[in-house]
Amino acid sequence: MTETQQHIDPKLAEILASVSDPEIPVLSIMDMGVVRSAEMNDGIAEIQITPTYSGCPAMDVIGDDIKKALMEKGIEAKVKLVLSPAWTSDWITPKGRKALDDYGIAAPLEPEADVEALLGNKKIVKCPQCGSQNTKMISQFGSTACKAFFQCQDCQEPFDYFKCLK
Repeated sequence: MTETQQHIDPKLAEILASVSDPEIPVLSIMDMGVVRSAEMNDGIAEIQITPTYSGCPAMDVIGDDIKKALMEKGIEAKVKLVLSPAWTSDWITPKGRKALDDYGIAAPLEPEADVEALLGNKKIVKCPQCGSQNTKMISQFGSTACKAFFQCQDCQEPFDYFKCLK
């Protein structure tokens, strides 16, 4: 649980950990840090989620997937979108960061390093295929707006880099 996740019912957390991010299916919504709270009130699960960025098209799907996962366990759910505080890539758990790398998406750097990498000033984004930092940005935008597209100059593999969002 991240420092901004509050009031997460352990039973609900276990179920929510089975809900995948629709854009990155190897990550649960818990590992992405989009679940802000999950509580039972009068027999109904009340779940608050925060989008990774304000225009994220996956939030409706995530809300539906949450309701479906809980309904399969006999729990009715209400899902509320919460925009403040804004999501930050700091909320991705260590398990989530490893899953990103294992899946072939470079995990976000720290904010200052992220800027240097995205401006092409430093070669510090690690290739998730071979581990080399001899990489270059191909495009500020990758498969989604929250990622940039890079290529490794050693193994020649292209890959997404999940931008640091603060």
